[in-house]
Amino acid sequence: MAKILFTMLPANDLGLPTRLVPIARALADRGHDVAVFNPAPAPSRLIEEAALNNVPMPSRSLPDPPFDLAKASQAWDVEEFFGWLFDDEEFVRANTALHLDLIREFKPDVVVDSFGVFACLAARIAGVPLATVLQGNFHPQSDGFRWWAGERPADLPSITPLVNKVASEYGLAPVARSVDLLAGDLSLIVGTPETDPVSPSARVTHIGPIVWQRGDAKLPSEIASLRSGKPIVWVYSGNPRYAPVPTAIDSIVVIRAAITALRGAAMDVVVTTGYQEVPAEIGPLPSNFHHAAYVPGRAMAECSDLMVHHGGHSSVMQSLAAGTAAVIIPTISERESNARRLVDLGAGEIVLPVDGEGGEKQIDMADFAEKVHRVLHEESYRAAARSVAERMRQFGGAQHAADRIELLVRA
Repeated sequence: MAKILFTMLPANDLGLPTRLVPIARALADRGHDVAVFNPAPAPSRLIEEAALNNVPMPSRSLPDPPFDLAKASQAWDVEEFFGWLFDDEEFVRANTALHLDLIREFKPDVVVDSFGVFACLAARIAGVPLATVLQGNFHPQSDGFRWWAGERPADLPSITPLVNKVASEYGLAPVARSVDLLAGDLSLIVGTPETDPVSPSARVTHIGPIVWQRGDAKLPSEIASLRSGKPIVWVYSGNPRYAPVPTAIDSIVVIRAAITALRGAAMDVVVTTGYQEVPAEIGPLPSNFHHAAYVPGRAMAECSDLMVHHGGHSSVMQSLAAGTAAVIIPTISERESNARRLVDLGAGEIVLPVDGEGGEKQIDMADFAEKVHRVLHEESYRAAARSVAERMRQFGGAQHAADRIELLVRA
């Protein structure tokens, strides 16, 4: 059996592990020696729930990250996104070395990555086959995050010169763009050609929606008992606060909007945060609200009449796979990209936030409330979501991804 290492950008939310954990679990169930690397708290809990080995952080000091979250949140594409997050030579060098330590210690036959540019570079340096599991707008042959806005501006930030300088130190040839590292020897696209289009010339395999749910998972009893005939609205914010102070990528606006617009309405509102705490500043939830830090996503989406969320790709996959319409408040440009794809399919509506004082996101509450009412009560949205769900069923999901990864191992 093969040794397979799963890596990803180690952000403290569940989007990336949600797509990787089902594939890792499928390969582990086939007898492979599987390990996952994401030390962040919320992903660690998901990895533990799946009974997978989460390898510890290598003992190597790292420089402070040079993140400009405000500018990264509005990035045109992955190349610019990396440019605003990682534009420091020592940061690039140290994170590449850390992932090389990880690979050399585990000695995998293949690395499977999602959005971890340094893991992808380290796999190339180590000469280990690389499979990447990406949403469409992460792939180098996509139209990026702002695909609706016309031609990509010239001279956007890029870490390509830094990546090539570090790569040359290990004897690797330069890449044209840092995002090209994400293509992998095998590129698996989560979603379908209609939800996640890439160039027709791209060497990719669409694998359909992938969402994690343990086989014996059940909804909490308080939520499972919500059968009063009232609509059930699932509000998912992801990580409401990424830091002790507000940042440009926070999704607390989703919870605030739901409380303002849906307090006391004739509906049950389920608020979940993906193993995150609801910030204390929110205060007590209204009486028609119910909170759980985490719920089995497929079960929750299937029993909901509407999803309200932040536009993360995994949240879009959850709603579409369940045939549940959505109202989306996208908090960064990547999430706006996902939201616009869903809206184009007729399966929901979008409410665009603006930056208020201190960078806090704000929305037009009347617009949000009207769109929630419209999507809940107009059958066309549910019909469109169910139609997409039906077309998604022809794709093989995590098991097909595992098949392709096994072929890469044997190549």
